[in-house]
Formats: sequence, structure tokens, C-alpha cells
Amino acid sequence: MMTSPSPALGSRNPDGASLHEANACWALLFAAWLVATTATLGALFLSEVMGVAPCVLCWYQRVFMFPLVFVLACGLFPLDRRVLRYATPLVAAGWLVALFHLLLTLGYIPERMTPCTQGIPCSRIDVEWFGFLTLPMLSLLSFSAIGLALGAFHRKAPP
Repeated sequence: MMTSPSPALGSRNPDGASLHEANACWALLFAAWLVATTATLGALFLSEVMGVAPCVLCWYQRVFMFPLVFVLACGLFPLDRRVLRYATPLVAAGWLVALFHLLLTLGYIPERMTPCTQGIPCSRIDVEWFGFLTLPMLSLLSFSAIGLALGAFHRKAPP
């Protein structure tokens, strides 16, 4: 009984995409998942272990970040291009909320325009690293990194 040799890097699979392209697509989707997982674990650590209470806008950002861990993981095994239709709206909405929150903390948006009427003020900065890195900025950077990885995945993945 003869077995066929394993396909070499650059050979074509039945869908017409090379294994190298498939590996690159998987790596991009994995990078997006890794950022989402790190952001989720970081948010949980800050609130549950460090005792930093999230404001209303932080909760909205969590609503868009936390499901990405599961959505992106489902797109990894097996690699599925259709994960974009579920992940992209979450990333876009989370990015917009994070941008609004960052602009609020920087003073570009007045406090009266926020949903934080009770509890923790959304303009309050609880954590600041290196003199400039705040939680809303980290959230915006995380959503941006995920969005860039998904954009590259969209360009590389075969239709």
C-alpha cells in the first residue's frame, strides 16, 4: 500500500490555495485571537484581582471584546474565512466605543455626553502606565490590532 507524500510548502491544496498562504492566514487569525484573549484576561485581572471597577464605557468595550475570544477560536479550527462576518462587527463597534472613551478621558468630549450618569465616572483614569498608557488607550490599541490582523487575513484568505 502506497502512501502519498505530505504536501510540500507551496504546493496546492484542492481549494487552490497554497499551504504557505493557509499557514499565513492561520497565523493572522491566531494573532487576532491572542490579542483578544490577552485583552480579556487583562480586563478580568484588573477588575477581579486588582479591584479596578469598570465604568459603563468599559463594560461596553468588554461586551465587544469578550466574545471575540470564542468567535476567533471557532474560525481557527478548522480555518474558516467566514469568521470575518462575525468578528468584524464586534471589532468595529468595540473600536468606536474605545475611541469615544479615549477622547472622553483626553477631554475632547464633554463629560455630560457620556452614559456614565451613576457610579464610576467614565472620564476617571484609574490606571496609567509610563505616564500615558491608559485603559481606554489599551482597549483602542487592542481593537486596532485585531482589526488590522483581520484585514490582512481578509486580503490573504482565498474567497
